[in-house]
Amino acid sequence: MALRTVFDVTAFGADPSGTSDSAAAVAEALRAACAATGPVTLRFPPGRYHLYPERAERRDLYVSNTVGTDRRYLSKTIALLVENANDLVVEGRDAALVLHGAQTAFAAIDSTDIRFEGFSFDYVSPRVVDAEVADAGTDGVTAWRELALPADTRFRIDGTAVTWLGEPSPADGQPYWTGTNAMQYTQVHDPAARRTWRDRNPLFDGVTAVRQLPGHRLRLSYSSSNAPCDVGLVYQMRTTVRDHPGALVSGSERVEVRDVSAHYLHGFGLVGQMSRDLTVRDVRFRADPATGRTSAGFADFINLSSMAGHVRIADCVFDGPHDDPINVHGTYLVVAERVADNVVTLAFRHPETAGFSAFRPGDTIEFTARATLDSAAGFTASLTAVDGPHDRDDAYDRRVMTVSLDRPLPPTVTPEDWVAENVTATASVHIVGNHFVNVPTRGVLVTTRRPVVIEGNLFDGVTMASVYVSADAEEWYESGPVADLTIRDNTFLRPSAPAVLIEPTSAVLDTAHPVHRNVTINDNVFEDAHTPVVRARSVGGLTVTGNHLRGASAEAFTETDLVVTEVCSDVVVEGTSGGLRL
Repeated sequence: MALRTVFDVTAFGADPSGTSDSAAAVAEALRAACAATGPVTLRFPPGRYHLYPERAERRDLYVSNTVGTDRRYLSKTIALLVENANDLVVEGRDAALVLHGAQTAFAAIDSTDIRFEGFSFDYVSPRVVDAEVADAGTDGVTAWRELALPADTRFRIDGTAVTWLGEPSPADGQPYWTGTNAMQYTQVHDPAARRTWRDRNPLFDGVTAVRQLPGHRLRLSYSSSNAPCDVGLVYQMRTTVRDHPGALVSGSERVEVRDVSAHYLHGFGLVGQMSRDLTVRDVRFRADPATGRTSAGFADFINLSSMAGHVRIADCVFDGPHDDPINVHGTYLVVAERVADNVVTLAFRHPETAGFSAFRPGDTIEFTARATLDSAAGFTASLTAVDGPHDRDDAYDRRVMTVSLDRPLPPTVTPEDWVAENVTATASVHIVGNHFVNVPTRGVLVTTRRPVVIEGNLFDGVTMASVYVSADAEEWYESGPVADLTIRDNTFLRPSAPAVLIEPTSAVLDTAHPVHRNVTINDNVFEDAHTPVVRARSVGGLTVTGNHLRGASAEAFTETDLVVTEVCSDVVVEGTSGGLRL
């Protein structure tokens, strides 16, 4: 076995004392490590490393589910960039990376056999404000709230408004970001109940005065005399532009992220795009309690778009996202034009997803009718050529690509009525042993035709469906069908109803031509659940067996209450235990 060459970031000038900016030194160390031959380890000795964006690596990148073709955000700043590397470990036992401004924390681009391991990372004054209602009341005429803020939250009082300020850049002294009052998005977190949900924000309604108090507090007075009833709740407020992926795996194979504490992800989580074989293991997606923050992410935690091979997500904690903790999907492109019998132009249609090469020569493409999303009635071919955008080549229209097929398309494949999916860029998935809590949306979204197993996870108080299966050619254009999905041995605590939701967007439903197939839900525990536990639409082969109900509400259920189906076939529901009403 070849010996590993070890690079130490401090040998390049990185400062583990946390006194100076280490961005340029870390970038230089990574360039050297990526260029080296043979197995390489890049090591961060124990310490605290500040990484500012002004001297970090930058790349022009188009990334799924972010800002689409908006060129204002094309250039991405990347704190730890692994590019064109092979067999590289980025290791940081007891190393804390402190990021400033808007940055992607780490990225593996066009690389193979890469591992990120052992470090933690967080951001200073991130673009989310977590405001806790520490106290509230009324004097009979004027109501008031006192908001407790994290120590690194900066603001300016402008009359009766609050302007939030990011950390000032050392380059020009200007804040990295600004926002006003509730900004564009709010979700509410109840730490006592361990629940988070999307809601309107009442903090800045009818404000008559704003005053700063000691101890990182604000006092807001109101025109209303009614005392607020939200003491203890945390209003998590942010802007909505997903200008960066929080982390990125693009065009890479066999990447692993393990034993990492991700205290905050800026922009849009860990994105895997047009890559193969990814493992995320023992990663703690959770805010550092020492910061006073409860938000650990700007949106999703893990979003995998058109991944191939195998994806394993194991033994992780998902606590405090602003969107879905895990989403595994492909991308439906709409058939825009038939150029010839075997040549077709395809178009990205969601404004946040465009610009990357969704197909490559040699890939298998499948055309599916948008109305039915029935892949069994679709048409497949092999791609002989792809003419269109590449991740970092701006010479093409970023919204369309033209592909050539190895055989002619049937005349029934008409523009706008059909969509195309990259079948090659679909993965088998194993999601095991994870803990989901304080989730405002769904827990796991998955739409891939290869085998999927979701087992041994704890879903605690997830606000929407804990497991959601869609296939959507109308809004998000996230493909495609599931053909072999097993959900077993999970515990669903206080789930919303339904805990498992299967709901493709197809307009035409036909029992003989289902969108999804072969779904098994067995040996799970549903505690303090409401009915239905499972709601399924357009599934051929749905088996719900051997599940267990716990909690006071279980006695009110019969087994027929548990599962609601619409245009499904071969449905089996049996063997449920736990206080069912006979």
